[in-house]
Amino acid sequence: MSRALERIFIEGGGGKIEVVVDRPLPREGPSNEATRGRLYDAARGVALIAHPHPLHGGTLDNKVVQTLAKTFVELGYVSMRPNFRGVGASEGEHDEGRGETEDLLRVAAHARESLGELPLVLAGFSFGAAVQTQVAKRTSPHRVVLVGVSVGRFPSETVPADSIVIHGERDETVPLARVLDWARPQELPVVVVPGADHFFHLRLHIIRNIVRDSWRS
Repeated sequence: MSRALERIFIEGGGGKIEVVVDRPLPREGPSNEATRGRLYDAARGVALIAHPHPLHGGTLDNKVVQTLAKTFVELGYVSMRPNFRGVGASEGEHDEGRGETEDLLRVAAHARESLGELPLVLAGFSFGAAVQTQVAKRTSPHRVVLVGVSVGRFPSETVPADSIVIHGERDETVPLARVLDWARPQELPVVVVPGADHFFHLRLHIIRNIVRDSWRS
């Protein structure tokens, strides 16, 4: 499906938050001001997607994050990808996940204010996935998608029972055994991608297929 990209800035606790908005386009051509409202009205929901650790090169342009954004646009969602504090054009400084959680909540609030009460999907990769476990506790997400989740970063990281958790078999950054230890008490299934490392090199299409094929209304 075609996409329209827009870059906006939202006021957060550490200053302005840079956000890239990806939205589905009608097949007949690009949007304009007259059609934009209808596109949002017809959207299935909003997908808020969080990137990996800012101090290790994580940005909204990360390949896994872009894959998630494209997948949700294909599913009919408006995707919102913020840069965490101090990354790209986002202001502020890294806050070990605390301020980043608050900023994701602010982006979710902006989505409600500008797009209405659409279902909210939370998705993230690595550090961003861990932050989304905190956002999920303070919102009512339609669903949560965690890829390479950096478990153990926060004291409590329980997630909704229908969350999609995807992890690489050969992840050396967050070992699979650690994720299974976290998931086991929650009776939470984990989808393991054979041979995949933390960054899912050459396996991004598998992430796309897992999310797309397991989605529901």
